[in-house]
Amino acid sequence: MTPAKQVIADAIPGSKKQDPILRVDGLRREFGGLVAVDIAHLEVQRGAITALIGPNGAGKTTAFNLMSGFDTPTNGTSEFDGVDITGVQGHELAQRGMVRTFQLTRVLTRLTVLENMMLGAVGQIGEKPWTSPFRFLWTKQEDEIRERSEALLKRFKLDHVAGEYAGNISGGQRKLLEMARALMVEPRLVMLDEPMAGVNPALKQSLLGHVKNLQSEGMSVLFIEHDMDMVHEIADWVVVMAEGRLIAEGTPDQISSNRAVVDAYLGEHQGTSFLEDA
Repeated sequence: MTPAKQVIADAIPGSKKQDPILRVDGLRREFGGLVAVDIAHLEVQRGAITALIGPNGAGKTTAFNLMSGFDTPTNGTSEFDGVDITGVQGHELAQRGMVRTFQLTRVLTRLTVLENMMLGAVGQIGEKPWTSPFRFLWTKQEDEIRERSEALLKRFKLDHVAGEYAGNISGGQRKLLEMARALMVEPRLVMLDEPMAGVNPALKQSLLGHVKNLQSEGMSVLFIEHDMDMVHEIADWVVVMAEGRLIAEGTPDQISSNRAVVDAYLGEHQGTSFLEDA
């Protein structure tokens, strides 16, 4: 597959990009005496689909949590769209245009699919205690949010379960719901934590199409994934972690032939079939 966006950068860990939307420096997270993440420098190219890969225990999800405001780094700074976001919490980052999904989906099971979607909208007048008693102040906005929610549910082919409790839909449908809900804030950067995990092959193709559509609509995407076939199919750039650190960056083809990556996955001198077959 020809990458949808060419990322002009050196194929080395921590390489500088032409127009990064996300930048981190000295990002470190310690748990007692264990260093889970230690990233000297990372830049994510605006408009590109970037994959973050690595063996189990590499620190990928911890890094995601740190970059998306769901955990606090021991040290380090982060910038989103040129603005310092160090210490900014996840819900505030969502309002600024950075949203994420989770490996284990987080939906409100006792609310309907449509209600879950509507909760994703930011700046709702009806949520404020001094305006909520006065329905006439927020009825129009609520109608607009409902219309946008219904349109996104239709786009993700979830409109037929809009009235179902979110706890009653399948795991794959919850993945779609979480991705659709993330778009309610009209984000500039979407971070997906293993979007294909536990998803059947038919639904996986649907998710792949939705990820590509995010890019075509001007959004940047950063996703964690173990499926190298998916990485090769949609990623413009790949970042590799091992033991909490960046060990490689490059295009999918460059990463496939990178000795350090092969060693990280399979151990020293154990062959290259894992990446060559991907």
